[in-house]
Amino acid sequence: MIWEELQGELDALQEAGLKRERRTLELPCGPTARVAGQPLISFCSNDYLGLANDPALVEAACAGARAWGVGSGASHLVSGHLQPHTTLEQKLAEFTGFARTLLFSTGYMANLGIVPALVGRDDAVFADRLNHASLIDAVQLSRADSQRYPHADLAALERLLAASTARRKLILTDAVFSMDGDLAPLPGLLALAERFDAWLVIDDAHGFGVLGAQGRGSLAHFNLPAARRVIYMGTLGKAAGAAGAFVAADATVIDWLGQRARSYIFTTAGSPLMACAVAASLDLIAAGDARRAHLWTLVSQLRDGLADTRWRLLASPTAIQPVIVGDNHAALRLAGALYERGLWVPAIRPPTVAKGTARLRVSLSAAHSEAQLARLVEALRELA
Repeated sequence: MIWEELQGELDALQEAGLKRERRTLELPCGPTARVAGQPLISFCSNDYLGLANDPALVEAACAGARAWGVGSGASHLVSGHLQPHTTLEQKLAEFTGFARTLLFSTGYMANLGIVPALVGRDDAVFADRLNHASLIDAVQLSRADSQRYPHADLAALERLLAASTARRKLILTDAVFSMDGDLAPLPGLLALAERFDAWLVIDDAHGFGVLGAQGRGSLAHFNLPAARRVIYMGTLGKAAGAAGAFVAADATVIDWLGQRARSYIFTTAGSPLMACAVAASLDLIAAGDARRAHLWTLVSQLRDGLADTRWRLLASPTAIQPVIVGDNHAALRLAGALYERGLWVPAIRPPTVAKGTARLRVSLSAAHSEAQLARLVEALRELA
């Protein structure tokens, strides 16, 4: 029976230390949490600037709801594109330096829309091996020839591009890799895109709002221009503290995505109150140098505090700080021991990461205090 087969597969996941468990939070998103009555310091969230529960965003959302209601009522191309959506798209274009932007409901949906709209059967996609699942799925949907290059290996990518006879070429990469926390070599990728006449699609989910001058993202971090062949995706549910995503690009590309990106055309437009909240968030991001400076102080505190222990941190210059454990069960035990001490750090296991590289993924936020982080460092030193 199919139900027994599913249960058997679930049991196998449990035995391998791969079954995921969902917890229900009893407090709003922030550096502290409560689960089943237990108070915790949370190092799980992507709320990198601590904006998810910021009073300015809450008030902007409430004002937006009073003015525009809760739902949009239709897809963008039917009747669901309201004035707050247009205002936010214009503000995002100005903020990123691109000609135009297009709003999507989630980053996953944005990626699923971009790639199949730009390439198809006679084309080729060149993707970093550590790309996010949404980018992997997007390539499969496109039906283009999929060629994956070793992580951040520009020489290998150059060889693949030089050998390709595809009609259109598209280089696809995360900007900040969500499980390792390292940066894609964007200057080299853009140079290869120019040389081989390829699109460069950048998923900056974990860089937007955090990296670069005024938090303008990974392109700004590398002092790269908003080049015409670049398609830039940023999410609004991480550093921006809200929900949704956007694509920024040349005006012609945005026009095309509006006509061909199925995940844009065939879904109800996001809530107008969320567009109002994100518009307020952009102001806080632009003025958020103090938040970002505190975040980098926390990164240094963690790395310095664990430097002489057996815990191996990957070389991440971002808010994502992975502590490699290796074995799935060992990672779960370590996360469990921290949880018992009131510290919530997720254990990340395959298939999210490669076999044998299970880890704790410490996500830091500008809302964390140095005292809260000191508790985590002390606990990890004790458990080492």
